[in-house]
Amino acid sequence: MKYGNALFLNIKYIFLLVLVFVSTSALAVVSLPDFTPLVEKNSAAVVNISTTLKKSELGGGLEYHMPDIPEDSPFYDFFKKFFGDIPGGDGVHPFEKRSSLGSGFILSRDGYVITNNHVVKDADEIVVTLQDRREFVAELVGTDERSDISVLKIDGENLPVIRIGNSDNLKVGEWVLAIGSPFGFDHTVTAGIVSAIGRSLPNENYVPFIQTDVAINPGNSGGPLFNMDGEVVGVNSQIYSRTGGFMGLSFAVPINVVTNVYEQLKEQGHVSRGWLGVLIQDVTRELAESFGMKRPHGALIAKVLSDGPAEKAGLEVGDIVVKFNGEEVRYSSDLPPLVGDSKVGERVPVEIIRRGKSKTLYVKIAELPDEEEIIIADQGKDNKLQSNALNITVKDLNAEQRSELGITDHGVLVESVAEGPGQKAGIRRGDVILLIDNEKVKDAKHFSDMVKKLPKDKSIPILLQRRGGPIFIALKLTESK
Repeated sequence: MKYGNALFLNIKYIFLLVLVFVSTSALAVVSLPDFTPLVEKNSAAVVNISTTLKKSELGGGLEYHMPDIPEDSPFYDFFKKFFGDIPGGDGVHPFEKRSSLGSGFILSRDGYVITNNHVVKDADEIVVTLQDRREFVAELVGTDERSDISVLKIDGENLPVIRIGNSDNLKVGEWVLAIGSPFGFDHTVTAGIVSAIGRSLPNENYVPFIQTDVAINPGNSGGPLFNMDGEVVGVNSQIYSRTGGFMGLSFAVPINVVTNVYEQLKEQGHVSRGWLGVLIQDVTRELAESFGMKRPHGALIAKVLSDGPAEKAGLEVGDIVVKFNGEEVRYSSDLPPLVGDSKVGERVPVEIIRRGKSKTLYVKIAELPDEEEIIIADQGKDNKLQSNALNITVKDLNAEQRSELGITDHGVLVESVAEGPGQKAGIRRGDVILLIDNEKVKDAKHFSDMVKKLPKDKSIPILLQRRGGPIFIALKLTESK
């Protein structure tokens, strides 16, 4: 009897374990998102955008060429349909018009549409096609190349619209969904997660891009990126690709940036951005140590532009911006979007670290100019060659060199670099040494005197000018043993 009870109990426990496993698996399946309600509710407000433009005007944009596929391949006709002929080849007339496909979405019931600037750039005609196949010839209200956003207007009433979300609330890892027209396939839905936020790309540092792994391809540009609440949180704009196709790195313009651009384009026809007038770089661990910081953070000012807002407020080369208008600056890439979003003429507090001490200055924000021009006086001195403990040779800059490099009354040119502390720190031939430990290098003799006084086993910041741009490095002289 005891054996029978034990067998019954074992079977009972096994059954319970199986039940728990099945329940857990069912919960895992249920927890996966269902995108169908979101798609059904929002697809109508997503539009296809086609443009016509002269082939002679296509040289400035991003082009996708037809892959080298044999004509007898089953994929030849497919790629030929969507990539077309290469401009100027096979007897195609160079001024023949052709269609360019992209995506967009309707923002207001009276017909304001958002898309990418590169989708409609240089277009002779812009046609917006709705999901119900209605077509409208659109008017270009305005465009902003920096954010790659354009605003269109179509004549319509009671049009389907999307809901605007708040991109500041996005979290890394949450689900997002894109609707667009990759390769001309209308209303294609792709999904993924937010991979990163606040990304700064090489070609644009005023936009804190949203990075996702949502599949984006040519034709998705300008389409909406939705969160799971069915709100638009971004505009799909760029992909990182070595092939021209999706590789898991997609970038969207945050909707908070888009709405700001939209409102400015509607009201004044152009976009104004704040300007500080500095060149910055990241703070490395070595630089943080050299500046007496406990940890690397902030934006290190490598150059203060002449007669700019920063210079007028008293900011100096070597200052490290750690807070701007109350917002923390962790990386140098955090600063440009914060400055760009500031209102022109507004006085904002800027917290800096200067020579190891915290300080707050107030800067009156100016408007970002189209082209930053700096006029610097032409001054020079006789050349003098000097060697030093860094095992590098430097000389004074002459008047012509100062004029070419845009350097006024200080700095020395590195003539040669031998093995030693200077080479180890990263100093190269052709560099111009401007500051050592936040002190200006007046000439070659002064440089030699400064090197003699450098402390041992302590990192010291050195400001160089390399290929026309400023850069800080950290140098440490090791005590001889």
